[in-house]
This record gives sequence, structure tokens and C-alpha cells, in this order.
Amino acid sequence: MNDSLLKLAIALGCALLSMLVYLASGRRMDADATRKGSQLALGLGNFLLHWFFWVIAPLEKPLVRGRVAPLTLNLAGLAFGVISGVLIAFGRLGWGGIAILLGGVCDVLDGRIARARNITSRFGAFIDSTLDRYVEVFAFLGFLFYLHHMAAGPFWAAAAMAGSLIVSYARARGESLGVLCKGGLMQRAERMSLMVGACFVDGPLTQAMGLVEGTIVFWALVLIAVGTFATSAYRTVWIAARLGKA
Repeated sequence: MNDSLLKLAIALGCALLSMLVYLASGRRMDADATRKGSQLALGLGNFLLHWFFWVIAPLEKPLVRGRVAPLTLNLAGLAFGVISGVLIAFGRLGWGGIAILLGGVCDVLDGRIARARNITSRFGAFIDSTLDRYVEVFAFLGFLFYLHHMAAGPFWAAAAMAGSLIVSYARARGESLGVLCKGGLMQRAERMSLMVGACFVDGPLTQAMGLVEGTIVFWALVLIAVGTFATSAYRTVWIAARLGKA
């Protein structure tokens, strides 16, 4: 087993062990996520979603006690997004995946802290959702540059980025007209999960299977592109139908 595969096996083993501990502790459903109706992969990945919230839960109380402002976490998430794009662009996929993951943790914690401290606001909602788009764009730009050695690589990276932005725009535009639509398979949580997973496994698997470096990332972006355009089409039709009835 090469060094990359060994590191991946250790990481997966640690994740599996923590899942077993989570199950043994009673598999508590995260109350905040349940109130918001958060889902992963149309509910199929909810175990992983609530496990993830359980893993990062110990960070929340110290941040609340320390009166850390949600905006601080918004900006930290943006910084991790920029860093992820740079790392991915220069082929440091593993570290790029870690940066995306840390940015996602910041994105989760900012809203939870705002709700815990009862300081939610329209300003915070606007900053949060807008900076999330910046974070995704930086990561996708990194993939676009990284995949220049593949003929169709930049195209699919750009398509994934475009589809992700249209998904977000469709929801925001519908919401501004009084119709909320959060449905669809390829939402932000799914996109981030695929990007992080592809970054972590691309190096070990391509080496082990004798594939061109970046192959796993390439197909992850194809999946994101197809999924986001399907999700945006679904939201467009769903929102338009309700506006038409109104």
C-alpha cells in the first residue's frame, strides 16, 4: 500500500470509528438542523449530515461563550475558500479539500452561533449567502485551472460553477417573489461533499489504479454540473408554476 492510500485508509478508519461512537451515544438528531429541515441527498445522506453536526458540536459552545461574531466566521469561511482555490489550482488537492471542509464548518457555525445568541438579522443572512457564492466560485476556479491538462476539464469545471450559481439564483429570485423552493438533489451541501471527497481520494485512487491525476475530480465535477443544471431546471419549473397560479 502506497503512502497516499495508507493516509486515506487511516482517515476513513478514524471517520468510521467516530461514526460508531456517534451510534453508541444514541445517534442524536441535531435539533438545529431538524428545525431548519436540513437534508443531504434528499434525505438519503441524513445520517452523515447529523454525524457531521455531532462532530463539530463541541466547537459551538466555546464560540458562543467567547462571543465570537458570526461575521468573523463568515470572513474566515471566505478566507478558506480563497485558500482552497489556490491550493487546488496548484495540485495540492488534499490540502485544498481540507480548506473547503474548514470553510464549510465556518459556514455551519456562523448561523448556529447567530441563532444561539439570538442575533440573527437580514444583514447576516445577506452576507452569509453572498459569501457562500464567493467561496464556491474560488474553489471551482481552482478546479478549472488544475484541470487544464484534460481537454474537457475546464469546460466541466465551468459548467459546475455555472450550474451552482443558477441553483442559488433560482432559489433567491423565487424567494424574493414570495415562493420558497429548497428542493433538488444537488444543493450546496451535496456540492461541497463531492468536492471535498474528490479532493481527498483523487491522489490515492488515481495512483493505485494507474489513472491520470485529476480523473476522480473530473468526474465529480461532471456529476456536479449535470446535477446542478437538473436542480436549477426543477426549481425554475416549480417556482414558475406557483407564480403562474398566483
